Amino acid sequence: MPVTTIPFTDRIIAPSLLAADFSRIADEVGRARQAGADWLHLDVMDGDFVDNISFGPAIVQAVHDCGPMFLDVHLMIRRPDHYLSRFIAAGSDLVSVHVEAAHDVAETLRRIREAGCLAGLALNPATPLDECLPYLGQIDLLLCMTVVPGFGGQPFMPEVLAKIEAAARLRSERGLAFHIEVDGGIDAVTAARCAAAGANVMVAGSSTFRAADMAGAIANIRRA
Repeated sequence: MPVTTIPFTDRIIAPSLLAADFSRIADEVGRARQAGADWLHLDVMDGDFVDNISFGPAIVQAVHDCGPMFLDVHLMIRRPDHYLSRFIAAGSDLVSVHVEAAHDVAETLRRIREAGCLAGLALNPATPLDECLPYLGQIDLLLCMTVVPGFGGQPFMPEVLAKIEAAARLRSERGLAFHIEVDGGIDAVTAARCAAAGANVMVAGSSTFRAADMAGAIANIRRA
C-alpha cells in the first residue's frame, strides 16, 4: 500500500539502522523485514549539523540493494540541498530534511517531490512548531525529534508531546494529509504516549535492533 494512502490511525514501525550491526548490514536489513518492520529509517549525519558522523549515499544504496524495503532517509546535514540528488539516486523512498538546516526549505521540498520521493520535514526538540508552518502543505511527513539528534540510546523527551498534539490539530484544521513521525527513545511505552498525542510513524532503534526478540519488540510498539 503506498504510504500516501495509509490512514493516520495505522501505525508504521521504522527500525533505525543506526542501532544495527554494521558488520552485517544485509543480514540486519533482512532481519528487520522478517520481524515485521514497515519501513527502515536511515539517519544520515555529517558531523556539522549534528555532532556525529554516520554514513552517506553509498550505504543507502547498499541497503536499497538488499531487497524490497521502504527507505525513510533522514538527512541531519547542514546542506541537504547540495547532497539531495545523491541520496535520491541511491534509492530513498522518503527524504526528510531539517527546517533548521542551511537551505531554501520550500525549494528543497519541491525538489524531493519532483524526483518522485515523499518529502519529510524534521525539527529538533528546541525548535518551535511555528518554524514549520509555512511548509506544512508541501510535506508528506513531519518528523518531531524526541531527543537531541546525533546519538542513539538517548531518553525520550516528554516535552515534545505538546508539539505533536499541536501538529495533529493543525493538520486537521487545515485539512492536510501529512504523517507525524517520532524519533528518539521510542519503545512500547513512549510509542503509546506519542500515538495518543497524534503520531503514527515510530522510529525505534535500540528497542528493536538490540532487543532479544525483534519481532516481539516491533509487535509491542505497534499495539502499545
